[in-house]
Amino acid sequence: MISDKTRINEKIRGKEFRIISFDGEQLGIMSAEQALDLAQSQGYDLVEIAPNGNPPVCKIMNYSKYKYEQTRKLKEAKKNQKQVIVKEVKLSARIDDHDLDTKINQIEKFIQKENKVKVTLVLFGREKMHSNLGVITLDEIAERFSEIAEVEKKYADKQKHLMLTPKKSK
Repeated sequence: MISDKTRINEKIRGKEFRIISFDGEQLGIMSAEQALDLAQSQGYDLVEIAPNGNPPVCKIMNYSKYKYEQTRKLKEAKKNQKQVIVKEVKLSARIDDHDLDTKINQIEKFIQKENKVKVTLVLFGREKMHSNLGVITLDEIAERFSEIAEVEKKYADKQKHLMLTPKKSK
């Protein structure tokens, strides 16, 4: 939504303003009363556009229409935004080949849908002492997806994982 801090008509403070007409034409510097009378005689509002200018700039316009157009632009911009979704796939150090293939197919589907994928290595009990076996599995996955995704490895942490971000197609 457009900010409600925009001052219009009587809420505008100051003595002199640079006035822009409804058509975008410069009308020059006027007093607050003259500008307000001119705007009301034309059936429009006096809207403060640049309050920090010297003198401040005001424009004669239909404020409700202006506010509607601004909200429409914001909605349109929001509609065009792409939401980044992070999907997580967990695997253990002792994963079987067929199960690994299933996980890889799942990761591939996520990347094709342009989602980020976090592949997490889950270690139980004594597996924590032999985490290098799980890291080898993570390296295989990273190598497999290196062409279609950017790979970010995090092995130093307590929880070992890698992030796969789809590469931008040109």
